[in-house]
Amino acid sequence: MTEQNRNFPDFYITAPQPCPYLSGRRERKVFTHLTNDKPPGAVDHLLRTGFRRSQNIAYTPYCDGCNACVSVRILVDEFDPGRSFRRTLDRNRDLSTQRASPEPSQEQYALFADYIASRHGDGGMADMSVLDYAMMVQDTMVQTHLTEYRQRQPGGLGTEFRKWPLFGVSLCDRLTDGISMVYSYYDPEAADRSLGTYMILEQIQQARKLGLPYLYLGYWVRGSRKMSYKSRYQPQEHLTHNGWVRVSP
Repeated sequence: MTEQNRNFPDFYITAPQPCPYLSGRRERKVFTHLTNDKPPGAVDHLLRTGFRRSQNIAYTPYCDGCNACVSVRILVDEFDPGRSFRRTLDRNRDLSTQRASPEPSQEQYALFADYIASRHGDGGMADMSVLDYAMMVQDTMVQTHLTEYRQRQPGGLGTEFRKWPLFGVSLCDRLTDGISMVYSYYDPEAADRSLGTYMILEQIQQARKLGLPYLYLGYWVRGSRKMSYKSRYQPQEHLTHNGWVRVSP
């Protein structure tokens, strides 16, 4: 076997199972294991062309007779927040952010567990243990970071960041042309803040600071109310058989 063959990803297909987004449909995925012997450029290419990462597995939908899942990325430089988005940014002016290596904590897990119980209690993540959460965060062979969102306290200094109340966490990958949001969660009791929206807006700002043209949001699922929010962030591109194509709202 040549060196090129050893480094080329092996792909597998999952068995059909109920679709978590569209009732009455079944899903399958193509996936590959991300290992350190794979060329970084090949892994980056996968994550920029429709594959999503979960720990050290990259996957993409492969469903019979269905193409409802569409990869979405925001055009960072052209994004201009409208009135609703500006209100969300204003409501969260008291939050500070800090980016760090993907190291889990008990505080993060407690917030994660509250979020899952409130929003996805019947989903596949409902039974995740502390160890499962740690693996979700740490098990990565790409450039990954955590962003924590904490509420500044009166008179507080930046050195006290870890003592401030934790309101949200976003796990992201750094790609050659953008930031890919892998998973985000937040305080379910702070509904008035629209934290899910705020974290996307903040990551757009971060991508712009870094000079990166795209923020990858994962899959928008046609016909799924759970994923309809992704269409709000314009302008954006969808991945098609002809490559990335700009779409109208």
